[in-house]
Amino acid sequence: MAARLLLVRHGETEWHAENRYAGVSDVALTAKGVAQGEALGAWALRSGVDAVACSPLSRARLTARPAAAAIGVAPEVVEDLREVDFGWGEGRTVAEMAAEDPEAVRRFREDAQTGAFPGSEPLPRAAARSTRALRELADRHPGRTVLVVAHNTLLRIALCELLGLPLGRYRRVFPRLDNGAVTEVVLGAGDAALRSLNVPTTTAPTPAAEPGTPTGS
Repeated sequence: MAARLLLVRHGETEWHAENRYAGVSDVALTAKGVAQGEALGAWALRSGVDAVACSPLSRARLTARPAAAAIGVAPEVVEDLREVDFGWGEGRTVAEMAAEDPEAVRRFREDAQTGAFPGSEPLPRAAARSTRALRELADRHPGRTVLVVAHNTLLRIALCELLGLPLGRYRRVFPRLDNGAVTEVVLGAGDAALRSLNVPTTTAPTPAAEPGTPTGS
């Protein structure tokens, strides 16, 4: 049976105001980020979520914690759901990078794979580990609904890989995932189906009682 995965970007962090690249850096949630986690927990309780998984970074674990507590389960921490390492771009703003090397920023914006920041995790590697983690969660929870709290870039790369889209265009195909919003994917029998994208928990549809089998990739 297919599993329904509800993919969620963690709550707002202290680097959001300056729009800094937070990859492997363990950045704290803001008060708004904590509130987004609480709202996600209330939504999960009324939405039929069966299990909760999250990245090991604290911003994801703290966002996932209220949902896990609400439905009475322990969150499953999955190492392969950690955010991408941005290398040269880690902890920096686009303006700071452009001031140092505008050509590097231009290449990245044109194609995030061929123009990846120096020292960053290769997109194919991030795609492989993230989709492996999601498929393993689906295999462990057939016919169930799993809330997965992870990261903006990692989840967009995973969506491209699952749906057969070019990895280097993840920023154009999926411009952003909002903090605390829900993207719904159904995985089963090697196929993936995107059911909804970036829906706030205040309006996100509740999951059906039994996920159907996806019909495409």
